Amino acid sequence: MPRISVRALWKVFGKNPRRALAQQNSFKSRDQIQQELGLVAALRDVSFDVFPGETFVVMGLSGSGKSTLARCLIHLIEATSGEIIVDGADVTKFNATELLQFRRSNIAMVFQNFGLLPHKNVLDNASYGLEVKGVSKQERYSIAMEILEKVGLVGWEHASPSELSGGMQQRVGLARALAVDPSIMLMDEPFSGLDPLIRRQMRDELAVLQAEIKKTLVFITHDLDEAITVGDRIAIMRDGEIIQLGTPKEIITNPIDDFVREFTQGIPKAKVVDVAHILSGPKAVYSKSDSVDVVRRRMDHAQSDYAIGLGDEGQYLGIIGRAQLDIPSSNNPAELLDNTGRAIIPVGSSTTLQEALQLLSDNDLPLPVVDESNAFIGVVTQRDLLKTLASDI
Repeated sequence: MPRISVRALWKVFGKNPRRALAQQNSFKSRDQIQQELGLVAALRDVSFDVFPGETFVVMGLSGSGKSTLARCLIHLIEATSGEIIVDGADVTKFNATELLQFRRSNIAMVFQNFGLLPHKNVLDNASYGLEVKGVSKQERYSIAMEILEKVGLVGWEHASPSELSGGMQQRVGLARALAVDPSIMLMDEPFSGLDPLIRRQMRDELAVLQAEIKKTLVFITHDLDEAITVGDRIAIMRDGEIIQLGTPKEIITNPIDDFVREFTQGIPKAKVVDVAHILSGPKAVYSKSDSVDVVRRRMDHAQSDYAIGLGDEGQYLGIIGRAQLDIPSSNNPAELLDNTGRAIIPVGSSTTLQEALQLLSDNDLPLPVVDESNAFIGVVTQRDLLKTLASDI
């Protein structure tokens, strides 16, 4: 079940905005609506779902409607039409009391401007949301310290915001949001005001942190590189509409139009394409009971420099290179593998080509790939990997 479901969401600014929703106007472009009706259609029939634990990225250029969407999600601005269902309740129908409770407990926000209280230290800023909820000082400090440790700010709890760098201030903002343990986090351009190096560090750290905490995260950005670093799925907006929604791999490898293609032009496919795209089968295999001579003959017959060890049910046992067969320590391939220390740890099929390149650079043997049950599904060879990377240059 989705944690957030947005259905047919419109936000139109101007006098009598529902005119834009009339049947004769609803299919007009944003420019046509503005020229003919004097209205600004910031959001036009937007629909999507966000699932528990997912990082859902909304991206687009300035004026695309992404920040308007973020503010509609938390009812900072009122939608003209449509539904925003969060955990089964329609946010657009909340009264003032319900909305206050929703913002205090269900959702936490992190924006570009850190919004830290300058007269409070780091610990008090991080625990401020808990203070508003009436949590005792001892308890809120205990919770805040745990979160400060997660975001790398232990030792800075008594510092004032003015003593912190921009990246550290944003970590405090993130800690404040996490401290209230929300089911959903909304981050609107949270790293846009940071220096490029700090920005890259922050988005990498967020990806690692999200893998641990698994919050439902809606992340707004105009940076595609940032989007593919943190996002499970990406919605690309233009003129108030979502024009493509998919995984980073889907969007990079199959852009829906020239606009998206131009957006993705500078992103290397190696960052998002996984090894399943270039898997091949082994030319030679061995089992636990095979002798070195048998393995050697199979390699010779297949004209292969390696052999993959497989169990009775197809589970991965190891990989042996031809040079290892000449080591006179044993007649058992499995022992050879252990004794020579050449065992290569297999990877999952979702490993990116970029990650595979780093692993293959340290070995002259192919990279084994397995599924979740350790069943062997293929290898990635240096030749296939380099050929694929070269096609992206």
